[in-house]
Amino acid sequence: MSAEATNPEAHAEVRPELRRRGRTRLDLRRLGRAALLGPTSRDRLPDAIGHVAEAHRAHHPDADLSILRRAYLLAETSHRGQMRKSGEPYITHPLAVTLILAELGAETTTLTASLLHDTVEDTDVTLDQVREEFGAEVCFIVDGVTKVEKIDYGAAAEPETFRKMLVATGNDVRVMSIKLADRLHNMRTLGVMRPEKQERIAKVTRDVLIPLAERLGVQALKTELEDLVFAILHPEEYEHTRALIAAHAGEADPLPAIADSVRAVLREAGVTAEVVVRPRHFVSVHRISRSRGELRGSDFGRILVLVGENADCYAVLGELHTCFTPVVSEFKDFIAVPKFNLYQSLHTAVAVPEGYVAEVIVRTRQMHRVAEAGVVALGNPYATGEPADCDEERVDPTRPGWLSRLLDWQQSAPDPDTFWTVLRAELAQDREITVYREDGSTSGTMSLPAGASCIDAAYAQHGEAAHRCIGARVNGRLTSLSSPLSDGDTVQLLLAQDASSGPAADWLDHARTPAARIAISSWLQSHPDGAGPAAAAPRAPLSVVGARGGGGNAVADLPDATVRLAGCCTPVPPDAVAGFLVRGGAVTVHRVHCPAVAQMRSVGRTAVAVHWRATADCRVTLLAESFGRPHLLADLTEAIAREGVEVVSATVEPPVEQRVRHSYTLQLPDATGLAALMRAMRDVPGVYDVRRA
Repeated sequence: MSAEATNPEAHAEVRPELRRRGRTRLDLRRLGRAALLGPTSRDRLPDAIGHVAEAHRAHHPDADLSILRRAYLLAETSHRGQMRKSGEPYITHPLAVTLILAELGAETTTLTASLLHDTVEDTDVTLDQVREEFGAEVCFIVDGVTKVEKIDYGAAAEPETFRKMLVATGNDVRVMSIKLADRLHNMRTLGVMRPEKQERIAKVTRDVLIPLAERLGVQALKTELEDLVFAILHPEEYEHTRALIAAHAGEADPLPAIADSVRAVLREAGVTAEVVVRPRHFVSVHRISRSRGELRGSDFGRILVLVGENADCYAVLGELHTCFTPVVSEFKDFIAVPKFNLYQSLHTAVAVPEGYVAEVIVRTRQMHRVAEAGVVALGNPYATGEPADCDEERVDPTRPGWLSRLLDWQQSAPDPDTFWTVLRAELAQDREITVYREDGSTSGTMSLPAGASCIDAAYAQHGEAAHRCIGARVNGRLTSLSSPLSDGDTVQLLLAQDASSGPAADWLDHARTPAARIAISSWLQSHPDGAGPAAAAPRAPLSVVGARGGGGNAVADLPDATVRLAGCCTPVPPDAVAGFLVRGGAVTVHRVHCPAVAQMRSVGRTAVAVHWRATADCRVTLLAESFGRPHLLADLTEAIAREGVEVVSATVEPPVEQRVRHSYTLQLPDATGLAALMRAMRDVPGVYDVRRA
């Protein structure tokens, strides 16, 4: 069977706040034995799921509980006679998993699938029966959970198990919600297992499931899993932390008094808010003690302020920073910039006159629900669509970017060890950035881990075609592929025409995503002789013949002065221009926005008024950047000739990383044709940029 078991009271002290206030603890042992007596009358819910119904109605007052009754009756009948390793009836496990999800606010479909999540795997119930009795949605989720559970959790099987889990989660995140609750209950009841098996399960939970819970935003499950893993893998440190918390419990706690002060401040300011003290969980206390040394009373918890609207969060922040001394370094705004796992809150810390520093979290009640339950709080992502059949695959519309990346690269992971290693490295990333493709549209966005480079963006957008990538433009500027990206950057990736091009070995030094690293490594292994692009050599100085010769159509208001068009900005009619007297009595003409204009003025050069002659012809220097290919120069000069433009001089630099730079000094019969000429040059195959020198 898929679920592990032991005493249900184990580790109950770790997360008492998971239970709703005022509700007695669910005695799963008693309910399981009661379940053996058989189903109750069909006109009411069985007593065994009364707590589930109560928790569900607290979040969904109008929920139809009849489907839960039918699901429980099927699960109890199917599992009847099966026992957990602790000797308890097996039905206690799906009941406990469902109660965990009900407490988090899961919708009815998820709870129904949770009650049935082990029936297809461990009993004679079939998917067809589930579909017929409970519909396609429940069938789809149960099938996803069943696929995840079909492989034993042996050391060699873990990578393949979690590969299946990722695929199932990508189809519907509710599958992972049930899996996380399933693992939490098994971790709570792990005491009857052999120590070595406890340790193995705890390590897998630490390496994969806790990071997945973090990324899905299910903080309530993540924190309790952390504490349970902490107790198994680090028993001495766990006992030390437990002793610290116990010692603090016997001392005066300053946080309630600070919370009272915060309430008074907000009441006087007319801000309606709920202020509560949130004790830290074990792992959080342990981390604080390691970073700060000796703990003070205010270090054992944080103050949580809940308000109604987003604007109220900032009103609370203003009052706190006005009436208390803020610790500026502790301020973080996750409302304006939410975390990638949906988390939103304001974090700050304030010093009070008694000498304590209290951390304060400010959020709306809706933010609080999402912070605790994450994707569980989002409900059914398919509520407005057609239900899928169990045998179909679909893409969850709420799928986060990190999950899409994992699903993409897991298909190409060459072996289980590589998959396992890279999976843990990817899950260790705790921040994401969003970059935009060159069109800047919302549909053209890519989610990448913080620290990703243009190489990662190339493989995210083009897959294996990114082997041919030779450069990128970030926010309009040409840059190297190794350049790191920042949140909000716009990226244009440049691919070579030569299909035999391949990545260089040093790309691995700058690739952060698993997809990029696996693709690059595979290519390098299949091309041991190294057919990648040559190392970049420094370009020779650009030689532009005739760029500074003559003043073209520019006329200076200075008799007999020689007029020269500046090579730095190559002005042409009808550009607004400025002239300056330089050595030798010559006048140089710049566009008014050229940086050299400010420099000329700063060194005291004499300004000279200049204007354009009435004639329309002009001379200009253009730079063209392109991929190297045969007949490129001929095609460019032909495009220039078709526009009726004379080539005064041309220079072509040696190729660097398959890129070629050309410079042309051109005589145009009419300055108004410059834009059309540049468009014609850009349309030549292989040319990716044309600009004035």
